Amino acid sequence: MASCPVSAGSAGSTDGGGARPLAVVVVGGSICGLAVAHGLLHALPGCKITVLERAHHITEGGAGLGLDRETCAALADWGLAAGLQEASLPLDAEINRAVNSKTKTAREIYRDDHYDHRSCHWALLHQLLRGALPEGVLLLGHTMTAFESIDGGRRVRVHVAERAEPLEGDLMVAADGNMSSTREKLVGDKRRYAGYVAWRGVMAADEESKQATEDDAQLGESKHSGAAAVARHLQHEYPALGRALYFDLAHHTHSVLYMLPGTRINWLWYVNQAEPPLSPHSLTVQPDAAQVERMREDAARTWTPPMAALMQATARPFINAIFDRDPISRWVFDRVVLVGEAAHPVTPHGLRATNMSIIDAHTLARCLKEHLAAGGTARDLDAALDRFQKARIPVTTQEVLFSRYLGQLKQGLVTVPGIHDWDGADENQAAVLGQKHMHHFNPLD
Repeated sequence: MASCPVSAGSAGSTDGGGARPLAVVVVGGSICGLAVAHGLLHALPGCKITVLERAHHITEGGAGLGLDRETCAALADWGLAAGLQEASLPLDAEINRAVNSKTKTAREIYRDDHYDHRSCHWALLHQLLRGALPEGVLLLGHTMTAFESIDGGRRVRVHVAERAEPLEGDLMVAADGNMSSTREKLVGDKRRYAGYVAWRGVMAADEESKQATEDDAQLGESKHSGAAAVARHLQHEYPALGRALYFDLAHHTHSVLYMLPGTRINWLWYVNQAEPPLSPHSLTVQPDAAQVERMREDAARTWTPPMAALMQATARPFINAIFDRDPISRWVFDRVVLVGEAAHPVTPHGLRATNMSIIDAHTLARCLKEHLAAGGTARDLDAALDRFQKARIPVTTQEVLFSRYLGQLKQGLVTVPGIHDWDGADENQAAVLGQKHMHHFNPLD
């Protein structure tokens, strides 16, 4: 990844009337929108950035995510390396295991010891990005309601519900996520339900749990085992936990396990089912007590006792419906540009959503800097935006389609010749599971 050093000069756009600072409105104050702000402020000192976020306050919710080497380099480029080091843990290995649900045993079938990611909680990364922005850049409780091109497509006007007067700028960056209203207006395509949901949870290993494991004899604990006891059994079952990303594959289902800072254990369990009902602006469902109990009973039937105990011991698990969209060939519409999951909604199986978003932000800033650092023209801004989309669309298209395929493969929605269950796969057959193959993936094969 090309670096994006801070320029000593001022950045601007000129339309024949002299240089002026570039004015950018960013729609969406999640990780992608904040990353765009960081990228532009570091690449183009003097530019005016306004980030609009619909939410009135930032919650401490969310769950775990993985950051790859290129993303970590971008964050370091913005002066966030030390904060990231404190807020994350290394994920040096990717390990896939086949689980026999009848015998409750597992064996390793694929391992990559050069995975080179870091794990982090969404809230910690958001806090890191948010805390390093200048005061006044992020506007909470501000909802974009409409936008239109002005000045012959060379500027954009953004209407905000909470403001009497609209904002105007040289550029609007739509970082409004996988349910993007901006994309809905510009593209109008429909999201694709993947055919499954993810149960998700985070358990703090140093807190006592009120939930019980269903297999007391094998775990050697009382029926009211605490989180610390569950964590000990997990460490025995998954010896690289704390530095590795684990995938367990059973019949037409799989789970994910890794550590987060603060002795927290992050897990996901993908379950094939019909699309669940969702509220507007959300892909998550808060299950009722009966749903949670059924999930815990199913976990005991499907997974080895330590993994089942983790799912049973986690307070307040939630359901994440899994969607993506087919890749598109255009992200730039006059002076509106789609980035992050507004541009390329992706299933989570390659740990790409956050990485793609941050790399989009870094690449956009670099392209704008190279064209505008000396005070470019409107034509230069158009060229910079075109260069950005040409650089990112081929890469993200491949990542979206690989993540889709990997999810289908692990959920039994597509098959590998000769493999009925992963428990019967040999080393060569299981190699297809590796995330390192992402950028060699050919969806036509």
